[in-house]
Amino acid sequence: MIGTNAQDSFERIFFAAARSRLVTDAQHACEFSPASNEVAQGEHVIVLTISSMQFRVLLLIHLKDDEATRAYYTGETEAGAGRPLVETFTEFGNLCCGSMNQQLVEHFPDLGMSTPYALSGQCLPYLRELKPDSVKSWALTIDGSVRLGATLCICTRAPLDFVAADMADASESAGELEFF
Repeated sequence: MIGTNAQDSFERIFFAAARSRLVTDAQHACEFSPASNEVAQGEHVIVLTISSMQFRVLLLIHLKDDEATRAYYTGETEAGAGRPLVETFTEFGNLCCGSMNQQLVEHFPDLGMSTPYALSGQCLPYLRELKPDSVKSWALTIDGSVRLGATLCICTRAPLDFVAADMADASESAGELEFF
């Protein structure tokens, strides 16, 4: 029930949000490639949700608690003690999801975002229980050394198709809170 324009638009919105919000420095690259089973699995899955009356998008970011990832997001190595990686990374994931929400609200004014939460990486096979209309996964490489996985799962309640505008301006906003 999801059209090809909508699938393409969701992907472009996610790619732009990830490139601007999952990096610690705007100069760092965020590269995407189709996910292999090896990359798609992580110790943790950060779950972020955007819902409307027509659809629900689950963005699952697969995170391994390795030294490169910990050093990139927390500034610490295994020997350092501080905030847990999952707690720190959840804030980056929330910014990414918020950026996606800002782009989607132009087409769907009734959006809501959930509070991000972490699950075990073992939960991924259960996505099929949601009966999604689209599931796509990618391997992300950030700043040449940090490896993440991402899965975009879209469930629709009615036929859905739209075309998102050019995503070039997605990085201009700092992801600040909006008050109504």
